This record gives sequence, structure tokens and C-alpha cells, in this order.
Amino acid sequence: MNTRFSAIPSADISADRAIPPAEVVLAPTTLEEASQALRIATEQRMKVLIWGGGNHQGYGHRVHPDMVLITTSLNRIEVWEPEDLTIVAEAGTRISQLEEMLAEKRQTTLLPNPSPTGTIGGALAAGLSSYKRFRYGPSRDRVLETKVVTGDGRIVRSGGRVVKNVTGYDIPRLMVGALGRMGLIGSVCLKLIPTPAAAVTVEVDDPAVALATLYRPLAVLSTPSGHSAFLWGTQAEVESQAGRLGGEVLSGHAWPPMPSRPVAWSLRLPPSQLSEGLERLPEGWDYVAQQGVGITECTADQVEIGAAKELRGWAESVGGALVLTNGPETLYERIDPWGTPPAGLDYQRKLVAGFDPYRVLNSGRLPGGI
Repeated sequence: MNTRFSAIPSADISADRAIPPAEVVLAPTTLEEASQALRIATEQRMKVLIWGGGNHQGYGHRVHPDMVLITTSLNRIEVWEPEDLTIVAEAGTRISQLEEMLAEKRQTTLLPNPSPTGTIGGALAAGLSSYKRFRYGPSRDRVLETKVVTGDGRIVRSGGRVVKNVTGYDIPRLMVGALGRMGLIGSVCLKLIPTPAAAVTVEVDDPAVALATLYRPLAVLSTPSGHSAFLWGTQAEVESQAGRLGGEVLSGHAWPPMPSRPVAWSLRLPPSQLSEGLERLPEGWDYVAQQGVGITECTADQVEIGAAKELRGWAESVGGALVLTNGPETLYERIDPWGTPPAGLDYQRKLVAGFDPYRVLNSGRLPGGI
């Protein structure tokens, strides 16, 4: 392959990264290098898998690549404007490192940060939001601008560093949750928020009562061991709201950890159906449920196809979904990771084709095999 950057020998890739075997593994250091690699991939009709921190590779149908593009060398902070509450960073930047830097000015991206290796691009491509979503909305609401490398190697910049500046397709939003099918996210401009002065966690007996009592809580979460409300604001605001709940108050945010277990699912329901969804979870499944949002992240020790299909059938009947987010490769052969494909697949195929006309990038990964 005639490129200006070197392929990485398979022997130099640590086993814990779990990168699948491929003819070529590349780690571009600039968007121009990524563009060159994707132009060659298009010319040679090579299937490409984008790989960041490797934390969200369980989402979607399996990709059997000819080329793997590792994005972690795209890790520069291009612009940080603390006064404007914006930052432009390359997508291979680790969220943990970015948040550590932003903490110096008491600012945050609000991106989910469950793993030290998680990257900006990985979280956005998977469409993931943090537990703070109940108050601040999903991650896509914070993306102001993107630079993307399309499947055929074009570098496309869209959006802008101010709000309400988009005409036509809102490409930055389209990229969030697209799992790389519409392009390799190269860099993003994110809207930041100031970090409030006071934070507490309050144990509650009834999450519905907590939601009805509190004004704009950060989150109300449920686990098998109980329920907690998370508050953020001035000291006076936090103390006042915590006092209304009457439960045990813990300083700071005691976010529940998600156990590391072999099989993981994401149960996505209308918020009004969340309680029934928790009652329907198979015995032994662990979970963290986001009250008021309707998302429950579940983990299990064993593959339970029958129980999962039964839960999925009910979820889809009420307008939700059960999505497989991690598991052994054989599980993906036995059950569709997404469930019933959504309506409008023909439109989605046409949209994706405009960015990846030769089905090079993460081909087939989305619902319906798009």
C-alpha cells in the first residue's frame, strides 16, 4: 500500500485491544492521512473498520475488515475557548484526559466516561450519553461542528462554533449514533458547561416521587440494590432539594458502576414503561436504569436467547428496543443485535450512500444491515 504512513504489524498490537485480524492496520496521525487511506480502500474495495478505544465494538452487526483504522493518534486539542464554553478536539482524544484538562476551569463536556480508554469519537459514533442526560439532554445536542472523512476519502466540515448556523442536513447530528457508517469522525467542536459548585447523592425509596419532587435533578438512577437521586448546583440549591427527599445524603456523585460481565444489553423504553421493564428483566441480570429517560443498561453472565427474545418482543410492542451491546461472537450469529429494523431503511441507505458510495466504512453494521 503506497501511503505516507506505516502499517502497524499485527505483532505490535497488544492482545488486550482485541483488534480483529485484517490485511492492513493503520493509525493515521492527521485527517489527510485518514483521507488517503480511505481513498485507497475505496479504489481497492476494501472493507474498513474504525477502531478507537475499543469500548463500543459490541454495537451492531459484525464487521470482517480488510483494513482497520485506529484513531487514537488523532488526539490533539485544536482550540479551547473557556470564555465561550467551546472546545475543538480530535476524535481520538480520550475523554478521561479531556475532562481532567477541563476541570482546571471547572468545565465539562458531559460525555460518558466509564472507561479510561474511551474516546470522543467512539462515544459519539455509538450515540452514547452520560447519566446526566436527564437534565442536559443527549450528547448530540452538544456537538456544534464536525470534520469527517467520508468513505471515499473526502474531508467534510459542517456545522459551526455558534448555535443555529446550519442549513440543509445537520451533518454533525447525523454522525452521532451512525457507528462510522457515514464517515470517520475526525474532530468535533463541543459546547461545554460550567461545573456547579455542589454535588450530592441522595438515597430514595421511590424514584417516581423523587422525579416529581425535584426541580431539574441531574439524574435519578435505579439498580438492584436501590434508587438514588443526583443533585448539582449551588450549595443552597442542593441542600434545599436534598432536604425535600429526606434520604441519606452522600457528598459528591456516587455513580453506580456497571459490572463487567460477558453479555450486555441496552433496554430502551418510553420512560413511562421503565418500571414494568425492570420487572420483566430475566433473573440474575444486573442493571443501571435511568429514570425519566427510559434507558437501562443490563449485564448478565450467560447467554439467554429465549429470555432476551421474550423481553425484546415486549419492548418493541410498547415502542422500545432491546439492543445487544456486548457478547461472544457466536451470539451475534444467533440473534440480531438490533432487533426489528426501523421503518425508512431505503431512505437511510440513500443517505449513507451519499457519504460512503462503495460501502467501505463499517459496512452492514447498522440496523437492517446498512
